[in-house]
Amino acid sequence: MLKKIAVTSIILTILLSFAFVIIKKSSETKKIQSKEITEPSDPYDSNLLENVEYVSKDGKGNEYVIRALKGEIDFNNNEIIFLKNVESQIKLKNSNIIRITSDFGKYNTNNFDTIFSKNVVITYLENKITSEYLDFSLGRNTMIVSKNVIYTNPENILNADVIEINIETKDTKIFMYENQKKVNIKNKNY
Repeated sequence: MLKKIAVTSIILTILLSFAFVIIKKSSETKKIQSKEITEPSDPYDSNLLENVEYVSKDGKGNEYVIRALKGEIDFNNNEIIFLKNVESQIKLKNSNIIRITSDFGKYNTNNFDTIFSKNVVITYLENKITSEYLDFSLGRNTMIVSKNVIYTNPENILNADVIEINIETKDTKIFMYENQKKVNIKNKNY
């Protein structure tokens, strides 16, 4: 039981640190660096970008950086950028860097909501969470890590279907989709 509490506390700390930085975006500045890909034969390629970077800072000096090798602006909503080969860093003023990588991303430039998908890896110190989907939404006040969630640290491995955090209340749920299945926590030393 104590192992479960310790692992849950570590996961909660990592995810809440991530949420804290994102929430503090009210006094942020954005910077976009991109290189447009142009092909004269197709006039619609103007929405394709290379080496995309968005940087946001809050009033306390915390910084959120998201980079991608390629991006594509949604024709129907120019606030949405579809990203490929995504890397993100959360730099907390008095803490270590949280890194997030994924094959794909969907970034909303207006509200900073970000979805990371396919081969999602979250690292913080000696902690690592892998999954297929990470959804952060300020509008819903939630952060959801789902689809084949595996949390590892030097001592433990945790397998679950979903980790869901209410950003406002800090309530955390770690669960499986099917009631008969249980969250699996293993100690690496046994």
